[in-house]
Amino acid sequence: MHEYFMNLALLEAKRGSKYTHTNPLVGAIIVKDNEIIARGSHLRYGCEHAEKNAISTCKTPEKLFNSTLYVTLEPCNHKGKQPPCTEAILKMGISKVVVAQLDPNPIVSGKGIKYLQDNGIEVITGVLEKEAYNLNYAYNLFHTEKRPYVVLKQAISLDGKLAFTNERTQITGEKVYDFVRSERDNYQAILVGAKTVLIDNPKLTGANTSLFPPKRIVLDAEGSIFKQSNLKLFKDSSSEVIVFSKFSHENLPSHVTVITPKEFSINEIVAEIAKLGIQSVYVEGGPSIHDQFLASGCWDEVITYISPILLGGNNTSSFTSSRMTNEKIELQDTKVTKLGNDIRISGRRVSQCLQD
Repeated sequence: MHEYFMNLALLEAKRGSKYTHTNPLVGAIIVKDNEIIARGSHLRYGCEHAEKNAISTCKTPEKLFNSTLYVTLEPCNHKGKQPPCTEAILKMGISKVVVAQLDPNPIVSGKGIKYLQDNGIEVITGVLEKEAYNLNYAYNLFHTEKRPYVVLKQAISLDGKLAFTNERTQITGEKVYDFVRSERDNYQAILVGAKTVLIDNPKLTGANTSLFPPKRIVLDAEGSIFKQSNLKLFKDSSSEVIVFSKFSHENLPSHVTVITPKEFSINEIVAEIAKLGIQSVYVEGGPSIHDQFLASGCWDEVITYISPILLGGNNTSSFTSSRMTNEKIELQDTKVTKLGNDIRISGRRVSQCLQD
C-alpha cells in the first residue's frame, strides 16, 4: 500500500517540472483510513513546498489529525524562502510520514527526519527511493558530488557525421528542432565551443517553457568570439552568457560574463560552473568539446538524435579528437523515441542510475 500512494506522490511531483529551478521536484499525498484527503506539489521556485500545499488545500482539515503523509523527499526543517515543513506537519497532527528519499542537501539532510522522530511522529523511509532519486537526478548529483549533471547532446547522420566541414548543416528535421528547443529548458545551462558559435551563430535559447531560461556557456580558450560583436549571443540578452576563456575582455554587453579558470580543462571548468550554483548542463558540442568531456569523466548522460541521411567523406564526425582510446563505455537506462523520420536515443552512465 505504501508503494501505491508513493507512486501517486511521484506523479504529483512532476507538476512542478521546469518551474522549481534549483529546488527539487517534490510531491505529497495525505491519507486517512486509506482515503486520499489531500495532495500537493512544489509548483514554483520560492513558493510553498509540496507538504504545505497539500495541507493548505485539504478540504477536510479536521481529518489531518492522525493522518499519514507520503512525500517524495525528506521534509525540510529550516527556514528559507518558506517556513519549515516539519513544523506544519507537527502542527496539523499528522502522525506518520512516509518518505521516498532523504534530501542530500546538507541544509536538510537527516535533520527533517530527526525533528519529526524527536516529536513522536513515526517515519518510514526508502519507499520507491530509486524512482524518487531519478526524478531529481541533477539535484541529487549536485549535492552529493558538488558538480552539475552533464548531458552530451548531438545530432548525427546515419554514418555518424555532424556536419559538412566548417559549414552550418541541419541534420535532423523540424520535429527534432522543436523538441530540442523545449528539451533545453530542462537544464540550467547550455554549453558549446567557440567553433560552434562562429559557424552556426546560434542564440542557444529554449522554448520559453521554463520559469528560468537556461544560461548560455561558451568555451573559448583563445577568445575568438570577442572579435565578432554581431553574434546573436551578444545581441540577445534573454539570459546570461558565460564565456570561459584564457583572456578577459572589456566592453562586452551587460549580460555577458567572462571567467578565466586557473587551467583550461574540463574538470576545472565544471568546478567553476558548480560554484555558480548551476546544477545541470546541456552540452551541444562540437565534437572536440564532447570528446573532452568524455575523456574527463565529467559527464552523466548522452542524447543522440540520428537522421536517416548520409554525409560521407571527411565531414565532421561525432566525438572526434586526436585522443587514442581502447575503452568501451556502456550506457544504461537507454530510451529510444521516434520523432518524425529521426530517432532519439538516450542513455546514462551506470553510476548515475540508482541501483536496486
